[in-house]
Amino acid sequence: MLHIEVYSDVVCPWCYVGKRRLEQALSQVGGDITTTWRPFQLNPTMPKGGMDRTAYLEAKFGSLEAFRQLEEHVLVAGASERIAFAFEKIARTPNTFAAHRLIWLGERESCQDAVVDALFRGYFEEGADIGSIAMLVQLAEQAGLNREAVEQFLQSDEGTAEVKVEEAAGHKLGIRGVPYFIVNGTYAISGAQPVETFVSALQRVATDRAERKAGV
Repeated sequence: MLHIEVYSDVVCPWCYVGKRRLEQALSQVGGDITTTWRPFQLNPTMPKGGMDRTAYLEAKFGSLEAFRQLEEHVLVAGASERIAFAFEKIARTPNTFAAHRLIWLGERESCQDAVVDALFRGYFEEGADIGSIAMLVQLAEQAGLNREAVEQFLQSDEGTAEVKVEEAAGHKLGIRGVPYFIVNGTYAISGAQPVETFVSALQRVATDRAERKAGV
């Protein structure tokens, strides 16, 4: 069995692209491979209520024009992975800590991948404010979680300490950008690499593991 840990943030478009490319690689490689999503906040100091998207982009990139140039690359990559990025629908850049807590809950409830998918799709394709508890509850329900249970969870502190520990572990590994993939705790892949790169890496790790078990 291979296990992949993915450090990601749900406001990172390249993380969405990376997810789709990893999925293609997994379908090609086959076998027993599990994936766990780990938290990495790109904007850890973001106000809890988030901030106006335009103000955020101007502060981060210097101007909207500078962002538009980067946006074009993302749109092309998204189109190749059948992701309908709709940046124009995004009104606010959220604080994503609550979303990461929801992803943590998704792992406990055995539907983490569906939760991550719902968050990516909601934010990037529908312009959902994923910093809003009400919106997180709605997206969680789409992913198969119980609405009332999620609402109660998000209004509590459950998972807060655990998510902070997981995020700190990523920083201790030296991760500075996402997406970042770690296969079997030993092999790292940084960025939304081409499908072929994921396939090659997974096959290499699987071969090395088999050789170690055989004593080669």
